[in-house]
Amino acid sequence: MKQILMTGIGASLLLSTASFISNLPDSWKTNSAVAQTSTKQQALKLVLAAEKQVLVKDEQSKQKITWQALNNKAIVKPRDILRYTLTGENISDRPLKNINFNQPIAKGMVYVLKSANFTGNAKISYSIDGGRSFVENPTIKVTLPNGNIQTQSAPASAYTHLRFYSPVIAAKTTLKFTYQTQVR
Repeated sequence: MKQILMTGIGASLLLSTASFISNLPDSWKTNSAVAQTSTKQQALKLVLAAEKQVLVKDEQSKQKITWQALNNKAIVKPRDILRYTLTGENISDRPLKNINFNQPIAKGMVYVLKSANFTGNAKISYSIDGGRSFVENPTIKVTLPNGNIQTQSAPASAYTHLRFYSPVIAAKTTLKFTYQTQVR
């Protein structure tokens, strides 16, 4: 049952993001595979939306951050900040347990450290190895000028994926996950 559900989730994510990804420059696109859905009704509805950060001045000439929805013809430039919102809605009449929401960081983008937020009882972990493993605080080993090896926090540029884990999603409820990336 878990494999069918996860296949359905993968297909939903693929379908939800297809129009957004198809309009990105080729250098930003990642390899993808086509997932097939089962014939059963899916229990989890997923929607991925993207917005671009826009700085405006208010009446007192103070900078204020606003977010502009990205459409199919959106233009982004180096250093622009994008905010992604992944919404997962349990449309079934039963709770869903132990659900992972894996989000790749697109090529040409850098994860904005500490920008991930979520609703509900979720936990977040990160990958710096292409999604093969996830940890709460990624680290790398660095060789110092004196030859010693030191473990340090991974830089933002090393992050390849985020994983939001929810132990349970109650029936007829919605979870929301957000994170930001910056165009290289």
